[in-house]
Amino acid sequence: MASILTANGVYEGSRIPEHREAYVKAMSEQERRGKPSLDEQEVKLIEQVILESYQELRTVTLTVFNPFDDEVMRGVVTSIDKPRREITLVQGEEDYSFIKIEEITSASI
Repeated sequence: MASILTANGVYEGSRIPEHREAYVKAMSEQERRGKPSLDEQEVKLIEQVILESYQELRTVTLTVFNPFDDEVMRGVVTSIDKPRREITLVQGEEDYSFIKIEEITSASI
């Protein structure tokens, strides 16, 4: 009688999609990383670049924090919502993003 174990020691019958999805999710959760802490000078620089882009309609490059991989975005800041600490970044005619200022890790013009 042939063994029902595979080479890696897992029962062949236990290879159902739900197990694989749970395993993949657990592995991706382990790859999460924490948000870097910015000093006061870096925060002021980010805010200055955002304000300059807003006032002069200049293109800005922002690095936005993501627990798995940072996202680099280029565009023009068209609005600043001070109470919510959020900006609107327009990247194209109909392509825009709402970004929390706290999530921005670097900014440059």
